[in-house]
Amino acid sequence: MNVLIADKFEQSGIDGLKALGCQIVYEPSLKDDALTQSLARSAAQILVVRSTPVSSAMMDAGQLSLIVRAGAGVNTIDVAGASQRGIYVSNCPGKNAIAVAELTFALMLALDRRISDNAAALKAGRWNKKEFSQAKGLFGRTLGLIGFGHIGQEVARRARAFGMPVKVWSRRFSADAEARRRASEEFNLEVIDRAEQVAAAADVLSLHLALTKETRGFVGDQILGHLKPGAMVINTARAEVLDYAALTRVAQQKGLRIGLDVFANEPVPTEGPFEDAIITLPNVVGTHHIGASTEQAQEAIAAETVRIVRMFVETGRVPNVVNLARHSPASHMLVVRHLDKPGVLAHVFDHLRAANLNVQETENIIFEGAHAAVARINLDGQPSVETVTAIQSGNRDILNLQVVTL
Repeated sequence: MNVLIADKFEQSGIDGLKALGCQIVYEPSLKDDALTQSLARSAAQILVVRSTPVSSAMMDAGQLSLIVRAGAGVNTIDVAGASQRGIYVSNCPGKNAIAVAELTFALMLALDRRISDNAAALKAGRWNKKEFSQAKGLFGRTLGLIGFGHIGQEVARRARAFGMPVKVWSRRFSADAEARRRASEEFNLEVIDRAEQVAAAADVLSLHLALTKETRGFVGDQILGHLKPGAMVINTARAEVLDYAALTRVAQQKGLRIGLDVFANEPVPTEGPFEDAIITLPNVVGTHHIGASTEQAQEAIAAETVRIVRMFVETGRVPNVVNLARHSPASHMLVVRHLDKPGVLAHVFDHLRAANLNVQETENIIFEGAHAAVARINLDGQPSVETVTAIQSGNRDILNLQVVTL
């Protein structure tokens, strides 16, 4: 397999891919037209990226079968375009969760103990113990979590050690009572029905939403307006899930303390000038979108990327794939018990094609001894009695047919 790595990637991951027999092209600064040209030139079947955007036009330039996002989320990849082209899109969920959870608490502590101001005063030669001794502390403070994926769960685990009661809102709990019960018991937390209620109860509100069309701008005036005066807001998720204009307004009204690892106007290169009005507000601390950037996290992501590619190369299956249909569009299943001989399934498919029936999914399971098999063929419509009769009577190796409505 030809693999193009178009982002910074750990050497352990490169070595692991080479050990699979993959031909590696490592060009970590590729983007835009240069990436398109490299895909065409390398004839890559697998593309590995981190933050580099991947458009559908890029996919047309090469021979891609698989795109791996070496991190969590796939918002920089045209997933719909990949689906239309039959290209798998996979990612590495949860592998950076601990790193992001650690930064979440670093931002909380930096706000509560004014670490940045402390350090700046010392470096400027000023000693002011009286001013910097004013801190509320985290123990006993309520931590509100909006979103409860891998990162939110790691934050909840660490909150227990800090003695912080945890209240959580997540869309998944409204549809899954059992998941709600398990989360409450395992993490010793309270699941809340509405995000606004979490904000109202929270001394610290931490965001851990994946970016989707439903979550874009989800945390805005309606949620932020319920915060207590002086509460903290932490965002180590995606800038797009938070309305930064609304956050600025509420922060000025209520004296919020804000910790941010993600910003609405981040520079595309890893270095360069940066301007964002929110960072100039009092009681705001920020970091350079480094939540996942620990050696531990990057090594774990590299190992997961290698596992994904290994599975694809060896079995044709893709772990963590995000763009397969969750539910088959098929309406009927044709169950065919047959002798395990050549031409049986070709005979069946020929008649289905003649009836203009599309096969959505199929599997063929062999009985012990390899004398007989059963094929389950999901179809986009119901085969007529005539089609079923023609299939059954046209091949003596077919033992039985059954049509099941899905």
